[in-house]
Amino acid sequence: MRYLLMLMALIFTATDVWATETAHQTLSLIDHNIGYYAIAVFVVAYLLVMAEEFTHLRKSKPVIIAAGVIWSMIAFVYAQHEITGAAESAVRHNILEFAELMLFLLVAMTYINAMEERLVFESLRAWLTRKGFSYRQLFWITGFLAFVLSPIADNLTTALLMGAVVMAVGRDSPRFVAIGCVNIVVAANAGGAFSPFGDITTLMVWQKGIVDFWTFFHLVIPSIVNFLVPAAVMHFAIPDVKPDVEAEAITMKRGAWIIMALFLCTIATAVSFHNFLHMPPMVGMMTGLGYLQIFGFYLRKTHHKEQPGYSEEKANEMVGDVTAFEIFRQISRAEWDTLLFFYGVVLCVGGLGFIGYLELVSSIMYIDMGPTFANTMVGILSAIVDNIPVMFAVLTMNPEMSTGQWLLVTLTAGVGGSMLSIGSAAGVALMGQARGVYTFFNHLKWTPVIALGYGASIVVHMWVNASHF
Repeated sequence: MRYLLMLMALIFTATDVWATETAHQTLSLIDHNIGYYAIAVFVVAYLLVMAEEFTHLRKSKPVIIAAGVIWSMIAFVYAQHEITGAAESAVRHNILEFAELMLFLLVAMTYINAMEERLVFESLRAWLTRKGFSYRQLFWITGFLAFVLSPIADNLTTALLMGAVVMAVGRDSPRFVAIGCVNIVVAANAGGAFSPFGDITTLMVWQKGIVDFWTFFHLVIPSIVNFLVPAAVMHFAIPDVKPDVEAEAITMKRGAWIIMALFLCTIATAVSFHNFLHMPPMVGMMTGLGYLQIFGFYLRKTHHKEQPGYSEEKANEMVGDVTAFEIFRQISRAEWDTLLFFYGVVLCVGGLGFIGYLELVSSIMYIDMGPTFANTMVGILSAIVDNIPVMFAVLTMNPEMSTGQWLLVTLTAGVGGSMLSIGSAAGVALMGQARGVYTFFNHLKWTPVIALGYGASIVVHMWVNASHF
């Protein structure tokens, strides 16, 4: 019996070794028809993504289909060559990367939705509109708040919040709204560039373990420069008058402050898990989701409709007790289109990398042209396409670079999208929110000034962070 078990173990071990060796066999499909077809599929899918504003086709749909088509073509070729396991192993690796990012983002989005449901952002907007600031003061206040909030709340949420403020106070001044939205996009993207929580690209770099959490904050000064340079020029185009706006006071719902505190605790947990326990940050974030779930349970159990002596009149007086807090409602309100879009992008880019194109591009960009030029071009490309696939491609290429260069590509991918309104999620969202007022061409008028800030931030980064190169 013992020998039988040993024989079985030997057979299974040999099978595993054979499978591992086979999994490492890869084909170069760069010059193969399948490679060309894969590029064509990805380009068509991404053209549909870029046309979302006009077609109203959600951006996740074409890239999800493209991902399936690309990998099915790859698997077909490998099956013809009787190489089993290689494509499957690569897909599983990409899915693991997506799963970690998706769960991380899902928790962050849930907290943002919970704070929104508790009227945290609405109360801030109402407070700002009641203070009677001038247009120029509001221009700087909304820009500064966008810069400060985006490292925590992410640039998309921050842009929508500050955009609501600008639209509320500038309803009689379309010029102020248009320029204010440009400023918010620049500020939100700049603020998100120095925090793993501020943008998906910075999160990707952090989760890869390439840059330490605290090292990201070396980008604070370059990010400030990126925001201030165009803002200083746009300041003179803002009318120096006070808007005539009336706004009622909005009180946050019960538990709002505790949810904000729990969000900070969740961030601390994620950082601690990654830095001290060497665990994926996603595990810390999911633990933080548990904090919110427990507190949500408390809010629900102490909901006044469930208490003795409940009266509708008293419930209306106590803001937040009219409708019970439901945690799974906040989870369901996450940006699922964005999360599924990210799935499609990860698998599409992963497929192109598996074919061999990313290695080719990496050789041309980072060896022939040099990392500084390549990383600068990454930011410009991010404005035209989107920073998520661009950054994922860079991470997949994983070129040999110093920490300073990795910080540079993090900076450029984060702020490069500000040069065009379609270059970042913040810009696209504000075009929808301020439809007809903040447009592609309104933003394009300020592109030279934003590009000046982009170049200045790169120069400042290479100066103040010279020791990292």
